[in-house]
Formats: sequence, C-alpha cells, structure tokens
Amino acid sequence: MGSSLCGFDKDEIKSVLKKRLSKKRYNHSLNVSHAAEELAEEYGADKEKAVLAGLLHDICKEIPKEEQLKMAMDCGRDFSKIEQQIPPLYHAAAGAWYCENVLGIDDEDILNAIRHHTTGRAHMSRLEEIIYLADLISEDRSYKDVGRMRKLAHSDINAALFEALRFSVGDVVEKGSLIPESSWAAYNYYAGLVRSKGGE
Repeated sequence: MGSSLCGFDKDEIKSVLKKRLSKKRYNHSLNVSHAAEELAEEYGADKEKAVLAGLLHDICKEIPKEEQLKMAMDCGRDFSKIEQQIPPLYHAAAGAWYCENVLGIDDEDILNAIRHHTTGRAHMSRLEEIIYLADLISEDRSYKDVGRMRKLAHSDINAALFEALRFSVGDVVEKGSLIPESSWAAYNYYAGLVRSKGGE
C-alpha cells in the first residue's frame, strides 16, 4: 500500500494524474509537489497538505476548455467575471471543484491553494503562498530569473511573492491582457508587506 497524504493514497493520486495529464505536465506536478514540500518544511506549514496540493494543482489543466469553464463556474470560490474571460486561468478553479466533488477532498486550505495558484490573492494562507511559489520555482522551470526566484523563495517568502506578482502583473500589462481583481489585490498586499519592512 502506498503512503498516505491527508488520508489519501499517494499512489492512487499519482495514478489519477497519469490518466489526466501529459507526461510533461505530470512531471511538472511532481516537481511542484517536491518544491512545496521543501517550502513547507522551511516555513512550518503542513507538509502532507503541501505535497497533496502540489500534486493536484494542475489536475484539470489539459481537459477541454469548455469543461474547465463549467467546473470553474460551479466551484463556488469567487470565479470572477474577469477570470471568465481568461481561458488559461480556468483550470485552477476547475481543479478545486474536481478535487472537492470528484476526489472528495474537503480541506478548505488545500482547495483554496489549488484555486488560487494562478492568480494569487491578498491574505493568502501559508499553504496558498507555498503552492503559488512552488509552481514558479519547480525544477522544470527555466525562465531567465528562476535561480534568483528560487533563492528568494527560500529566504524571504513575502519578498518572493512580491517579486513573483510584480513580474506577473507587469507581463500581463505589457501584453495588454486582462488582470483579475485578486491579482491586483495580491500585488498591493505583498507590496505593502515588503514596503513595511523597508523594502523597495
């Protein structure tokens, strides 16, 4: 029998993921789970929850967009009108719905971590912060400043979240795309935390 994660069999969870994800996305999920476990250890969060949320965060990423949208609309977790116009964001809310209604996960912190891993929000729980960052610094990521982001994530979580949100919001603005209200709120919240510590 495989190891247990919050009462769920880890091997069974991996089996579900293998059926629903491409090999590349499955490996990404494993990497995010590992990064989340390390961050949880570092910042005193529940490691089992971090591993499970990391594994499941993209569980609906590769199903048809219309299915994602239906699940997202039904998820009951503030799926805003702006997000409804941004298909790449559907999978996060859809994933929370799937994990709750199909897998039977009832831990609100895990469900919220999956729900908000793409947009972030103000006043994220520690687990939500960890999954948001783990997705950005996982081993398979190779963008220009990933090394710096990894170091920052392991030294100052608030500064790392601010830098991640600053980059994300700036990138979306540069493309002329829509920005969900929760992302603006997250940026302002973490900017405030960093500024209050004497940061830039």
